[in-house]
Formats: sequence, C-alpha cells, structure tokens
Amino acid sequence: MSSTNARMIVLELNELTPSLMHRFMSDGSLPNFSRLYNESEIYTTTAAERPPHLDPWIQWVTVHSGLNFSDHGLQRLNEGHTLDVPRVWDLLAASGRRSWICGSMNVGDRPLSGGCLLPDPWTTKIKPQPAALEPFFSFVQRQVMEHTSARSSSGAKDLLRFVGFLASHGLSRHSITAIVKQLTEERRGPARWKRAALLDKLQFDVFAWYYRKIRPHFATFFLNSTAHYQHLYWREMDPGVFQVQPTEEQRRTYRDAIAYGYRQMDRLIARVYAMADPDTTIVMSTALSQQPCLMFEEQGGKFFYRPTDVGRLTTFAGISDSYTVSPVMAHQFHLYFETPDVAEQAAQRLAHVVFRSRQALSVERNGCGLFVGCRVYERLSHGAMLTLEGGSAEVPFFDVFYQVDGVKSGMHHPDGMLWVRSPARSHVVHSTHVPLATVAPTILTHFDVPRPSYMWPSIKEWTGAPATGATA
Repeated sequence: MSSTNARMIVLELNELTPSLMHRFMSDGSLPNFSRLYNESEIYTTTAAERPPHLDPWIQWVTVHSGLNFSDHGLQRLNEGHTLDVPRVWDLLAASGRRSWICGSMNVGDRPLSGGCLLPDPWTTKIKPQPAALEPFFSFVQRQVMEHTSARSSSGAKDLLRFVGFLASHGLSRHSITAIVKQLTEERRGPARWKRAALLDKLQFDVFAWYYRKIRPHFATFFLNSTAHYQHLYWREMDPGVFQVQPTEEQRRTYRDAIAYGYRQMDRLIARVYAMADPDTTIVMSTALSQQPCLMFEEQGGKFFYRPTDVGRLTTFAGISDSYTVSPVMAHQFHLYFETPDVAEQAAQRLAHVVFRSRQALSVERNGCGLFVGCRVYERLSHGAMLTLEGGSAEVPFFDVFYQVDGVKSGMHHPDGMLWVRSPARSHVVHSTHVPLATVAPTILTHFDVPRPSYMWPSIKEWTGAPATGATA
C-alpha cells in the first residue's frame, strides 16, 4: 500500500490500564480488545512527567505534538489554543491529507481544510469544524462540565437541537436501544453513572457518520468514560487494596462499574472493525494509565467539593468585576476577566478565603484567566464554615460548595498502552518501554511525512528497528 493512500484510525481511550485490560481479557469479557491485541504490535509508552504534571491534558498534547511538557508548556485544560505548534493532523494537512479529529484533548485552533474537528468538551476557546457540529458539541459540553450537579440537565430547545442533529448524523439502532435500556434502569435504581458510556455511543455514531462522509486519511476518536470510572470506583472493585472500605450499598452499585466501562468500549472496537477497510491501520493509545490511589487513606479518602454557584463564592470573596466561568474536572474551574490587573485583584481576594486557618482555594493566574480549585479534600460535616482571612466574614461551607459524589480511588500512572494493528496483522509484544513523545513521529512515518527537527524520533528510530513506512 502506498503512503499516499494510507489511512489510520487512532482510538484515544484515555487512561485504560494494562493490568485491568489483561484481567478482563483473560476472563473472556473483552473479545474485541483481545482480537485487536492479537493482531497488533504491542508497546508500553512512558510519559516523561511526574506529578503535578502527570495529567491527560498534558500528555495528550505530547501525543499530538511530539513535545514533552518541558517544551509545549500546556498544563491545563482549555489551553490548547495558546500553543502555536502544529499537531500531527496539521502536518498531515500540509501534505494533502484529510483528518477527522473527534474529541481529542487540548487541540489547537488551526483550520482543518477538508477535515472535521470536534474539540474536547472542556474547551471553550475553539469552535467545532464544521459549524454543523455545534448542537452536538454544546450539548455534550454542558453534560460533561456539570455531570456532578443535579442542575446539569439542558433545556428542551437544546435537547431538541441535539436529537435533531443525531437523527441526521448517524444515530444508530445500537444507541437507540442503549438509551431505552438506560432510562429503564434509572427508573429501577441508581444507574445514572452509566450515562458517560451512553454518550460514548452517541459520539461514535457521529464519528462513524463523518468518517464515511469525508473518508479521512487520519482520524482520532477520544473517550474518557472509563478513566472517570477508574478514578471513582476502584475502591468498590477491589476493596481489599484500601483502608477505607465502601459500604455494602456502594459495593452493590459500583463494583462492576470499571468492568462495565471496558465492556462498553470493547463493543465500540467491534464497530471500528466493521467501519474500517482492511488496509486501514488501527491504533489504540491510552497516553497514561491508572493505579489505586492510596495517598489519602489515613484521612478517610480524598473528597472533592465544587461550587454550587461560582457567583456565591466570588461574592463572598468580595469580587464585583464581571467574568466568565468555565468548569473543568472535579473541583476545578477557570475564571476569565477583562484585564490581567482585574484578574490579579480577583486572585488576591480568592486567596483570602480560608478553611480551618488554611487557604481554601488554589489560585493560579495566567494573563486574564484564573485557574481555581477547592483545596479541601477531607470529609466535612454540615457545620463546616468558610471565613475570610482575619475573620471579617464567614459563611457555611455547604452554602458555597457541594460534595462531588464518590471518593477518589484511582490515580494516574505514567505508563500507557500503544497497540498498532497494521494491515499485516503482525503480533509482537515489545518489552522495551518507549517515550510517549515518539508516538507523533511514528504516525508521521506511517504516512511518509518527515518529522520536524524539534520532534523526538519515531519508535522504530528510537529502538533502532528497521523502518517499515506505511505498512508499519
């Protein structure tokens, strides 16, 4: 196959974990992952970073740009537009290849000529391409940004736009059946947590529809649902690892949540096989993985608190200037002000919010923006209070914040999985770990596109293996 006609689909399955993958493949519950594994070259990637810079919004930029954090410098979600470095798909576009970038994290804002771009749902600075994707993007964004809040439901008008978009952009019988099943389960008991996997199915419908429409040379498909389950429900899956034990009710409800996430993704792998032609290379990358989070067990586990209404928090802090807010994950959010000076004044006021004689909020300023998070991680009673430094004012903690459901039980690990299923279907398990930054140049090698001088070498170059071009 010539590199001119080469095609590749990269499944960006965020933070899937090797030990869990092999555990579930071994018990026979992941037949499609097992097939992909047995038809792929298997690598373990390792991120260069360690905490506090071991986060997917950092490592996926490395996958897409070929630069480690020390060079690309992006450390937060919603910052992708600030990096003026081409991603892999930008370099492919320069050689005449079309790309379909579906949900990838912290993408740049360069136009994709002839291609499509659906930013991650935490992005507020970049619009989808084409604009027809907006009803889907905006609806999912609201669901994801406020998934922990009872106020996360969208209005009827937005819901109708979303349903109308899906009806004309690939809504499948798989998803219709799953929606009916989900609504039925929610009437019978606590099953709302499964909605994350339901959104995956709907996003795949859209991905497949555009894939068939534009026939991209290069496509990415990003999912985060199982990473979310691992962060929240590892304790319920393997309670013996933890000091703090889940209740029996928590065990009954969530013990299978992580396995459920893997099984749902396994079904999507089958749909990828059905969609891709035999000469398409299929890549699975996880960028990172996870491990049990045991760092907070002595205090009863790590809890998260999110503002019930950011306006209540800023009013209490004495901030009267206008701003816009963009939630991120768990306890964190962005505030954007009109000028850097106004943002700095707001940062100082927020830094004076105190809980039990310590600063209650982490606050970082970047130009006109603040990145804010609640620094309280222990379990609180309803009598807890927030005060202003010096004791000039106080307010009940739970008038300002609410506790996010669940106790953190999974944390990031720098190793990730990289499976490359070429048209040759050769299965080789490589024992040497490879730097995560080698993924981008390896993708370029597949298309015979020279890597920029600032990039790491490809995997084949880095390991000294013979290069195999478009059939690698």
